[in-house]
Order: sequence, then structure tokens, then C-alpha cells
Amino acid sequence: MKKWLLDAVERAVRTAAQAALGVFGAGVAGLLDVDWAMTGSIAGLAAVVSLLTSVAAGFKGDPSTAGFVTRTR
Repeated sequence: MKKWLLDAVERAVRTAAQAALGVFGAGVAGLLDVDWAMTGSIAGLAAVVSLLTSVAAGFKGDPSTAGFVTRTR
């Protein structure tokens, strides 16, 4: 469970950062022109979707990780 939780949180934080960078870089002229509330809202929603995806992956893939793909050896 601990590995799954760390995996899911890492994925959610990474997804939130990517969403924020995407909003920030999409046609913004400068740092002061960014709508930070909207950026935070979009990044937060992306993190929630990532966590829900990780929960779904726990039922389909390897239950000890937050990913759908499992390694077989």
C-alpha cells in the first residue's frame, strides 16, 4: 500500500506540474500576465484525475503500483 501511495502521489504531482506549465506557456506574454487562480485550478483538477486513474489502475494492473502496466519476468 505504501508503494502504491507514493507512486500515485508522485504521478499526481508530476501531472499537476505539467498542466501548470502547459497553461503558463500557452500564449502568456509574461509572469505577471498569468491567471494564477486558473492555473492552480487546472493543475489541481489534473492531479485529481491522475489520482483517480491510479485508483483505477490498482484494480486492473499490479495492485502494489499505481500503473496499469506490469512487468513480467
